[in-house]
Amino acid sequence: MDRSDDSNGPRSQRGRSSGTEGAAHRPRPRSPAANIGLAAVAELAGVSEATVSRVLNRKYGVSTATREAVEAALRKAGYERQLKGELVLLLVPGVAESIFADLCEAIENEIAPYGLRAVICPGTQRERDYVEAMIDAGIAAVVFLSSSNTVRNADPVARQLLQSRGIPFICVNGGFPDTPSPVFSTDDWRAAEMAVAHLYDLGHRRIGMCAGPVGNTPADRRVEGFVQAMDRRELPNSEDFVVRQYYNVEGGRHAAEELLQMGVTAIVASSDDMALGAMRAIQRAGLRIPGDISVIGYNDSYMLDFTDPPLTAVRQPVERIAENTTRAIVALTANRSLPLAEVLIDPEFRLRGSTAPVMTK
Repeated sequence: MDRSDDSNGPRSQRGRSSGTEGAAHRPRPRSPAANIGLAAVAELAGVSEATVSRVLNRKYGVSTATREAVEAALRKAGYERQLKGELVLLLVPGVAESIFADLCEAIENEIAPYGLRAVICPGTQRERDYVEAMIDAGIAAVVFLSSSNTVRNADPVARQLLQSRGIPFICVNGGFPDTPSPVFSTDDWRAAEMAVAHLYDLGHRRIGMCAGPVGNTPADRRVEGFVQAMDRRELPNSEDFVVRQYYNVEGGRHAAEELLQMGVTAIVASSDDMALGAMRAIQRAGLRIPGDISVIGYNDSYMLDFTDPPLTAVRQPVERIAENTTRAIVALTANRSLPLAEVLIDPEFRLRGSTAPVMTK
C-alpha cells in the first residue's frame, strides 16, 4: 500500500476489496533538536509562539497556509512532536462481535506509521463521556465506527463538541445526515444482492432474512437490498420474509424460528451472530444445514470456518475500510479538504458448507 497522503481523497467512489488496540507502538528516538523552543520555530515560520502552540496541539483557527508553514519549520528544526495530538479516538458499539475488533485493529495498524495511536472506546451510549474526557488530551481525529452514526436520531452532543473544537471525524458504515463528513461504508445493497443471487442460483425461492433492528443504517440498507434483490427475481411477498431482531445470537434464533414457520428453504442473516442463532434454531427444529435449510452469514469472522457446517458469508472489506479511513485521517489532520460523498466499498463472498441446492420434494 502507498502510505503517502492522498490529498485528493479516495481514488473512486466505489472500491473493491483484494484487524482492538494492541499493536505495538515503538516510540521514536528523540533527537537533540527535540528540545528546541517554540520561539525558534516561530521565528523560522514567521508566526507567533501562540500559533506554533496551536499547530502542535491541532487547535482550531489556524489557516491551512499557516499550519503548513509551521509544520515545515518544525521539520526543519527536527522538532519531536509529543504524544499530545497523536491520538485517534475509535468509537465503536462494542468489541464482543469480532467485526468491530477486526476493524479497530486494522485501523490501528494503518495509522501507526504516521505516528498516530488508537484509543478504543466501546459503547454508543457513552460517546459523549469519552469525547469529553479525551478532547483535552489533544486527539487528532475521531472515527465513528458503526456507532452513533448508524443510529437514527442519535444524541448529537459528541459530534457537536468535536465540531466546536475543530477536531475532524470520519464515519464508517453510515454518516450523520445533518453533519457532512467523510464516510466509508460496505455496500450493503450489494451484499444482499450477492446473498440472494447465490441462493436463487441454487434453486431457492422461499428465502428469508434475519435482519437487524429498525433505525440502524446497515440493517435498513441490507433489508432494502434484500427486498430489491427478491423483487428483481419476481419472488412474491419479499417484505413478508424479513424479520427484524437484535444483532445477537438470541435475535437470530428468534427471527429464524419465525421464518421456519413460513416454510423458508434458505436464510440470509444480517450478522454472523444472527447466523449462528439461526443455525441453532434450525438444528433444534430437527432440520439439517444445508440439507433442509441453507444459511448465509454477514461480516465473516474467523470462527465461521469452525462451525458445523462452516458458514457461507458475505465479508465486510475490513482492509479497504481501514486504508480509506487512514487516508482521510492523515488528510484532515493536515487541514486538507476531502470529498464528503459517501464511498461504498464492495463486499466479498465467502463460499463454505452451509448452502446447497434446494431439496426437491
